[in-house]
Amino acid sequence: MSHVYAYGVQCPNAKGIIHLGATSCYVGDNTDVIIMTEALKIVEKKLVSTIRLLSEFADKYKDLPTLAFTHFQPAQPTTVGKRATLWIQDLLMDLEDVQYVLGGMKLLGCKGTTGTQASFLELFDGDHEKCKKLDKLIAEKMGYSDCFAVSGQTYSRKLDSRVLNVLAGIAQSASKFSNDIRLLQHLKEVEEPFEKNQIGSSAMAYKRNPMRSERMASLARYVMADVLNPYITAATQWFERTLDDSANKRLSVPEAFLAVDAILNLYMNVSNGLVVYDKVITAHLKRELPFMATENIMMDAVKRGGDRQELHEKIREHSMAASTVIKRDGGENDLLERIANDSAFGVTLEELETLLQPEKYVGRAPKQTEDFLNETVKAALAPYEAIATETAEINV
Repeated sequence: MSHVYAYGVQCPNAKGIIHLGATSCYVGDNTDVIIMTEALKIVEKKLVSTIRLLSEFADKYKDLPTLAFTHFQPAQPTTVGKRATLWIQDLLMDLEDVQYVLGGMKLLGCKGTTGTQASFLELFDGDHEKCKKLDKLIAEKMGYSDCFAVSGQTYSRKLDSRVLNVLAGIAQSASKFSNDIRLLQHLKEVEEPFEKNQIGSSAMAYKRNPMRSERMASLARYVMADVLNPYITAATQWFERTLDDSANKRLSVPEAFLAVDAILNLYMNVSNGLVVYDKVITAHLKRELPFMATENIMMDAVKRGGDRQELHEKIREHSMAASTVIKRDGGENDLLERIANDSAFGVTLEELETLLQPEKYVGRAPKQTEDFLNETVKAALAPYEAIATETAEINV
């Protein structure tokens, strides 16, 4: 009411009709939709920039073999670039969700105290078409295709939960990425950016803590928990409305957007400055590669007349012994030497070492990465060609 009074003072000729037939939700709810729409557009642009930056990284390292993990245990090799496509694919799903929600954003329009437009029907002397046209004019004036066809006093609070679902999805993707980077940094294979004068620890001067990735994970956790607020609010609205939504949505919705904005700034910054230690990556892979080459070794031995079952048992025994040397004694992987010294395989150490070319074990990873970037990512980003790629400066 203070705003209505203030406008009346500024516009005395309109004082008598300002806010006529409307409710505070006409102002507040329509404004909330506009703000959420504009905020989603900012999120959309930052998502696009993050995808572009990661795509450059994936393309650069599409051929670099690395040890892949399942259960965080060594598995078959992949490439550094192929792993990055997994992060990109999550973000593409988020981008699709943003596009979908943006495409469905509608204004409340001018519905009155319980959504029946009774006050406007009275003002328009019972003319239903004028009531419908008023909503159309409001939508056009604000740049929207339409208003919600029906409502209570407010737009359905499911819209807030739909919007925060998208934001929580982005938080999920960012959290997964940040966890992967933190694990890779522990392995000394890939690091997030680290400033020249950055201090990693107040106690341990040598440390390079993954502070950006940790901050991403922390903020992401907040957003993923925050999505419960609009869920509960939408679920507990009584009939045409209750006011227990107001204080909650004024906190939960803006805070989610602010947190996701910070998350994407961090994501862009980390993606733009990832440091890859290819020699460490290769050393880790070569240490495990003999185990992964055993199937090929066994196949070749069978071709030379060996018994598959007997050879399988010998490889199992040699593998267990080599694992013991690595784990218990801290020694190097001597599996190939053990196989070379076993006459059942009929192969020399030199012949075995020719098998240990990492690129032989990455399958289609380089080509998958190339196809994904050239086809899937390129198509998804085509509508955004006119939008410049953003970067973000982070202070840690």
